[in-house]
Order: sequence, then structure tokens, then C-alpha cells
Amino acid sequence: MKISDQAQAITPFLVMDVMERANMMSAGGAEIIHLEVGEPDFDTPRCIRDAARAAMEEGKTHYTDSRGIPELRDAICSHYKNTYGVEVDRNQVLVTGGSSPALLIAIACLAAATDEIIMPDPYYACYPNFVRVVGATPKLIPTGSDDGFQLDPEKVRKAIGSSTKAMLINSPANPTGVCLDTSHLGGLASTGLPIISDEIYHGLVYESQQHTILEYTDNAIVINGFSKAYAMTGWRLGWAVFPRSLARTAQKIQQNLMICAPSVAQWGGVAALTRAHDDVAHMHKIFSRRRKVMLDTMAEHGFVVEAEPTGAFYVLVNMKDISSDSYCLAMDILDHTGVGVTPGIDFGPGAATYLRFSYANAEENIRKGVKKVADYIGTL
Repeated sequence: MKISDQAQAITPFLVMDVMERANMMSAGGAEIIHLEVGEPDFDTPRCIRDAARAAMEEGKTHYTDSRGIPELRDAICSHYKNTYGVEVDRNQVLVTGGSSPALLIAIACLAAATDEIIMPDPYYACYPNFVRVVGATPKLIPTGSDDGFQLDPEKVRKAIGSSTKAMLINSPANPTGVCLDTSHLGGLASTGLPIISDEIYHGLVYESQQHTILEYTDNAIVINGFSKAYAMTGWRLGWAVFPRSLARTAQKIQQNLMICAPSVAQWGGVAALTRAHDDVAHMHKIFSRRRKVMLDTMAEHGFVVEAEPTGAFYVLVNMKDISSDSYCLAMDILDHTGVGVTPGIDFGPGAATYLRFSYANAEENIRKGVKKVADYIGTL
């Protein structure tokens, strides 16, 4: 069989390479510390599990409205009103099987072959592949330590061409943990370019206030979900808020490609938004403390963090003085120390010499893992 050009253009997700190798080592008896995985180590809050269990027992296991059950879409609308003061109509909300399908649908609504989507570099590893799979091209705007990894609106304006259909932003960002500040969000909105805003790490912001792009413009599609702040990665439940002009188009794509989001998970989502506030606050408090532990431990061992993260659960560290090949370095660290870290090249050329550390792990493991990596780096 001849593989399509779009499929050939898809690059591997390197953090999965690291995690899978780490799991093989663990199965062989090695002690592994996972600082590579962007997944909360908490169990899903009980009220969410109870709601899903009740839905299953009540026979709520059939297809739902392709847009999602009304109860969940209404809860999402209330979330935007209560959290950001933004009015969203139920008919703008599309509930999806995780935030990834929401992102794919958003891109498919706006771009096709020969089109371009602007995005920052570094970026979440999968963004270019979402763009490529619809035949479009990612157009990278470099960011770095000099600008605090903030996407510059003026650079975006200069990059807009006749084929540019949208920009894709992520705040808090993966892999940097950086939150776009209000001046940058407002500046990006003022470019007039449609914005796809991935806000999956909202609810995990520390020492600053979180803002949705919908506070600045209606010319945007917002992506969010339950995986991170609600510890529901395996539930595969997300959502998107579309402008009214795109809502029907997005629904048609969902109907054809995904039918609907998992029914039982949707009832869990209702409980997450209406009953899990204390659980979310508790997890947030722990993540905030772990963030400080990781930053303090890194400083103790001589790691230089160029832009201090204020959201998500990642720290990006430049290893250019050690190696220009972050993939080989990450694998060497895993083999010699049993600590999994993510190679920066996964996140674009702008992060090629970096390693990403995740603090979605216990404080003891963070301290131990960072020290092991520092001790090994010291031998190179």
C-alpha cells in the first residue's frame, strides 16, 4: 500500500518514545521516575466517578446529541460566565472525545490544502501534525527567553499572507508553562486573524490570573477539556466554543467523523463542573507546591530556567552547553539514571536544545529525579 503524503508528514510524538522505553525498563525491574509525562498523578475525584457510575446504571449509554448533552453544554456556558464573565450560548459549544478532536475540527473548519496556520515555536508537539493532516502548512513564529516565550503580535502581523487562515495559541503553554499576558492576548486579538486558543491548562495557573481569548475577541475558537485540571485524561472528554457562524460546520464534522463524545464521560463532566470545585482546588494547591519544589531543586543543582513557568506543570531547561541533540540526551539520561524527561526537539526547532521536566509527580520524586539528572549531567 502507498502511504499518503499527509500520513508520511506526521512526525512521531517523542515523549511517548521516552515513556514507552521507561515502562519497558520498569517492567524489567528498574526504578523509574517519570518527569516526562504531562498527566496528573491524581485519581479522578470521587464525585465525578460516582456520576459516571450512576449514568451507566441508569442506562445513559447510548448516542447523545452530536454536540453533547444539554446539561454539559449548559454547565460549560456557566463556567465561562462564572470564571471569565463571558457569555457563551449553548449552541456554540461542541463536546468532543478529548480536546484533540476539538482541535482537529477547529483546524478543519478553517484550513485546507495550500493554507497556512501560524503558531509559536516552541509549540505543543502535535500542533503541526493536526495542521498537516488536513493538507495545510504550519507557519512558525520564533519565541524564546529574550521575549519570555510570549508570541509577539507584530511578528504575527508581518507573517500574515494571502494563505494565512488562522493562528494557533496555547496559554498556559506546553512545553514552557508560560501564560500569555493581557497585553499580548489583546495584541494578538487586534491582528484580526482568526484565533484557535488551546486553553487545556486553564485551572492550573499560579501567581497570575488566567484569561480566555474570548475576553478580547469573538473571532476565536476556544479549546478546553477535563484531562488536566480535573485529572480525567483517560475519560477522553473535551470541548470547543465556536463562533455562531462556525457552529453548524463544526457539528457536521463531528457527526461524520466522531458521532458524539462518550455518553457516560459526559455525565462525569457535568459533575466535574458543578460538584468538583473543592477537589480541583486541592489538586491546584498541590501542583503549586510541586512547582516551587521543582524550581527550588533546579536552582539548588545549577539548572538555569530562562522563563519561570506560571501555569500547567512543566519547566523547560536549556541544555545547549551539554548537547545539541535533546532526543539522544533524554534517552541517555533515562538509561543512566532511570529518570524520564522529554526531549525539547519534540516541541519544534526553538526548543531543540532543551529538556522538558514535568512536576506532575510527588515532591519526593521531583527532588530525587532532578538530583539524579544533575548528577549525571555533571559527569558529561
